[in-house]
Amino acid sequence: MATSITPAAARRRSTVAPWALITYAVLLLLAVVAWTVSDLRMSGMDSGPGSPLGTFGFFFITWVVMMTAMMFPSAAPMVSMYVNIQRGRRRRAMDVSAGAAACFVAGYLLVWSAAGVLAYLGVKAGAQLGGSSIGWAHGGQWIAAGILLSAALYEVTPLKQACLTRCRSPLSFVLTSWRSGRTGALRMGVRHGAWCLGCCWALMAALFALGVMSLAWMAVIAALIAIEKLLPWRRIGVTATTIVLVALAAGVAFAPAHVPALTVPGHGMTEMG
Repeated sequence: MATSITPAAARRRSTVAPWALITYAVLLLLAVVAWTVSDLRMSGMDSGPGSPLGTFGFFFITWVVMMTAMMFPSAAPMVSMYVNIQRGRRRRAMDVSAGAAACFVAGYLLVWSAAGVLAYLGVKAGAQLGGSSIGWAHGGQWIAAGILLSAALYEVTPLKQACLTRCRSPLSFVLTSWRSGRTGALRMGVRHGAWCLGCCWALMAALFALGVMSLAWMAVIAALIAIEKLLPWRRIGVTATTIVLVALAAGVAFAPAHVPALTVPGHGMTEMG
């Protein structure tokens, strides 16, 4: 005979635990603060494709703040699952290191910080090698469109799907990658960050093509990442992201002046001081 579920048990199953709400609230608060700081740091800067990145120190700090703003909301389920496992270990009187959750988040940010360094070096190297030939009036418009189209194509590759699967399965990741202690938590954060980077690096490249110093395009890319990772309809999320990227590629290539929020170089945009 099937076991019946009482109304009280159903309520307990459907109620979100207070600790989970606190975890989400802390991450979302940090993201809100990071969005505010990003807005302040980017004020008055060139927000179009090929935006000047400034000095390495300026860009690096801005990039880390940007990643906090863009990635923390979609990373919240993974962090919450890690905290949940830690709570279960504590209830069973197992070893639990204080600050392990913070180390997990730090490892995650470490990967994205390293990605920012590589992106900075890549953009600087491209500017040195390409010179004026990659300017918007020359080949820059088509380079930007090509990056957006490449990001769309990456959406349907097996590597993208494999990385997205890991990002969308917090319980599986935590159980198969568990390491004890703060060092172990840092290593887990790095590993999760690596999967996340594999999932989202092309979308970040698309951000550079649209304007890495644009708060509006930051919000668009962050929304696409959240749609893919958080919505229960995975295929719909990936398909929607692919369509958006293809549409942006076509718009940048053939009608950039009509792409909403796109600051077309040479059309009255401001330069960074």
